[in-house]
Amino acid sequence: MNTAAFIDTPLFSWVILPMLIFIARTCDVTLATLRNIFLSKNIRTIVPFLGFFEALIWLMAVSQIVKNLHHPVSYLAFAAGYSMGMFVGIKIEERLALGKQMLRIITHKDPSGLIEKLKANSFGSTVIDAAGGTGPVKIILTVINRKDLPLVAGIIHEHNPTAFYSIEDIRTANQGIFPRTANESKLQYLKRIFPGTKLF
Repeated sequence: MNTAAFIDTPLFSWVILPMLIFIARTCDVTLATLRNIFLSKNIRTIVPFLGFFEALIWLMAVSQIVKNLHHPVSYLAFAAGYSMGMFVGIKIEERLALGKQMLRIITHKDPSGLIEKLKANSFGSTVIDAAGGTGPVKIILTVINRKDLPLVAGIIHEHNPTAFYSIEDIRTANQGIFPRTANESKLQYLKRIFPGTKLF
C-alpha cells in the first residue's frame, strides 16, 4: 500500500495517529515529571538530558496535532497522554526511591532497644529529651536513604509500635551514617563513616 494513501485512510487518522500522539505525549510528560522531581531533590546532572528529549518529543507530538486539527480524537489522545505521563513519571520515581529522608520518632518508652536495632542496621541516630503533651518523651532523629524507609518503619513497629514518627524529604545531607551500598567496599564505607580518621 502506498504510504501517502495509507496516511489519508480513516484507520490512520482515527486510530494509529492518536495512538502515536498518546505515546509521544506520555513519554515527554514522564520525562518532565522526572525532571521536576530530580530538581526538587537536587539531582541535577541528568536534568539537561531529560529536558532535551522532553522538548524534542513534545515538538513531534504538537506538530502532528497541528497537521490534524480536523480530528478531535487527536486532542483527546494528547490530553490522555499528558495524564498518563504524570502517572508513569510518579511511579518510576517511586520505584527509584532517590534521595534521603529525615525521620522524627517520638516515644514515651525507653528507646534504647530501638536505637540499638537502628545502629545494628547501620543507621545513625540522635536522641533528644523533650516534653510532650502527656509527659516526658524521647525524640530520635535519623536520616536515611529513601529506599531504606520500609526497613526502618519495620524496625520502629517491631520495637515501639505506638511511637509517633514523621517523615520529610531532604535536599542534601553532609556526612551521616548510612548502610553500605552494594557497590561500596568495606574500606570505602569505613572512610565515609569516619572521615579524617586514619584506619591503618
